[in-house]
Amino acid sequence: MTSPKQVTKLELAKKLGVSRSSLYYRPKMTTRDEEVKHQIESVLTENPEYGHKRIAIELRLNKKRVLRVMKKFNIKPRRRKVKRPKKLGDLGNEANHFPNISKLCCPIKEGVLWASDFTYLYFQGRFFYLATLIDVYTREVVGYHLARHHQSNLVISALEDALSKHGPPQWIHSDQGSEYSSRVYISRCQQTSIKISMSDKGSPWQNPYQESFYDKFKITLGFLDRFENLGELVAAIHEAVYYYNNKRIHTALKMSPVRFKQTLTTNNDRLSV
Repeated sequence: MTSPKQVTKLELAKKLGVSRSSLYYRPKMTTRDEEVKHQIESVLTENPEYGHKRIAIELRLNKKRVLRVMKKFNIKPRRRKVKRPKKLGDLGNEANHFPNISKLCCPIKEGVLWASDFTYLYFQGRFFYLATLIDVYTREVVGYHLARHHQSNLVISALEDALSKHGPPQWIHSDQGSEYSSRVYISRCQQTSIKISMSDKGSPWQNPYQESFYDKFKITLGFLDRFENLGELVAAIHEAVYYYNNKRIHTALKMSPVRFKQTLTTNNDRLSV
């Protein structure tokens, strides 16, 4: 009995209607994809909310390739939908007549426009409130403050924190919440010659920098139940802000906010020589 004739790669390729090289392509591609998969998982271990664009920047790979590998292995970043409660005292207040300068202003340097807002953190059966200010140009969190109540003192304390480290900006943008509409807050801004910009009533999308920040920030902060006391939560907030400013890649900047600031300083020094 004669043994069946062994089919060569060339004959097999002709029968399948493909090139011979394509018979070798898939195993090699699979191996390379496995390597990229492990690299992606390594990045997500430290940066769980990174999408394919930030991962591509971190790994210095083509973003389409990273997206393809993530889809192939069903790798997804951590996502969290945050539903914010209504701020008490917002309804029924008279509308302020401060213009929404953020729609017209496109800063070309830091210290021109800060965006301000606050969010809630539910911890051990009660709400805590975190107010932050972001420099719209550098995307850096320039000031923040945590409190048990969302009153004017919350946003003023965050403002004081920012002023102590960076000095006053030209403009500060916020919503028309009672905290930002209070006389004491407006007076403090005027004392430091800061001009006020406000979103239209019920228009959170007019403060996109803060909305985006809180979405990513809460993912980075993770589940609050793992903290045993308020001190641990406060320490985690400090670490999360530091991570956002110094390590997390911002898609628009292609680097972290602090790294972006350092790049600006270096470039300015070169121009002044």
